[in-house]
Amino acid sequence: MTETSFQRLSGTDSVPESLHDCVVAIGNFDGVHRGHQAVLERALELARKRGLPAVVLTFEPHPRSFFRPDEPVERLTDAGEKAQVLKFLGFSAVIEQPFTAAFSEQSAEDFVQHILIDRLHANCVVTGYDFHFGKGRYGTPQFLQAAGNQAGFGVSLVEAFDDEGGNLVSSTRIRALLCAGDVAQAAGLLGYRYRVSGEVIHGRKLGRTLGFPTANMSVDGHVSLKHGIYAVRFRRADGTLYDGVASLGRRPTVDSDGTPLLETFLFDFSGDLYGETGTVSFFGFLRGEVKFDGLDPLIEQMKRDEQEARAILAAAQPLSQLDRLLSFPAQ
Repeated sequence: MTETSFQRLSGTDSVPESLHDCVVAIGNFDGVHRGHQAVLERALELARKRGLPAVVLTFEPHPRSFFRPDEPVERLTDAGEKAQVLKFLGFSAVIEQPFTAAFSEQSAEDFVQHILIDRLHANCVVTGYDFHFGKGRYGTPQFLQAAGNQAGFGVSLVEAFDDEGGNLVSSTRIRALLCAGDVAQAAGLLGYRYRVSGEVIHGRKLGRTLGFPTANMSVDGHVSLKHGIYAVRFRRADGTLYDGVASLGRRPTVDSDGTPLLETFLFDFSGDLYGETGTVSFFGFLRGEVKFDGLDPLIEQMKRDEQEARAILAAAQPLSQLDRLLSFPAQ
């Protein structure tokens, strides 16, 4: 898995010829977890063997959020984060197909003809064993295989992926772990540390007066990670990594009614990050939110949090080559 020249495209209307005759992996791939990676690695393997570009076709917004706008899917990865992971996996491009009312009415036959054949000129399609598409979910895996046989493109279906305990790896299961603050077990299912990306925004700057200046990020639109204190690694847009400790929550000691924020104290860093887009990788849960009786006990606890986070991060080992590329310093 290597970082390659990578294209991020919106829709299939203007797919460059360099991506034609591709091996295309199709799916939502929210979280790009180990189950998704089994599909994606199959596509990469076929593309390497055939000397063809490897492309991911995904959908924005998530179809379930489109059909149930009052109950949107809590995303493990937004579109930008998903694209970054796919880039590091080694794909040539990700095509984010807008999931609109018109697209939802498209028949399975039209999806095959207009998108897979006319626009992508697909050489082979790789997807999960349960992938359905087209109006009314008429397009089954068997339908896709028959269409490929008729049109001349290959179809490779990947079976369900279980973890070492024989349990299905799923986005739903990972969301539940994150809601409980179990970022370590979630990372085992993802194959890399859970990450949150966002713009560094101005806060109340209280951390600076306490000796712990923080890079603050909004968590709107992200999965409901348990509020608390975490050992983290912060990645700047230029790829520079800093170890740190992060507080996710409403700051009960100083601002109990505040909007939830992710506040990251970067070790051994001084400078201004405002306006930059950063990514926080979660390595370990330290403790839940606590309301302290004043600032002095809060400061003492923050010092202990820093020591514990430094120990966790110093001992951390990559879970995979992808994890190494995303959340560890270059060797």
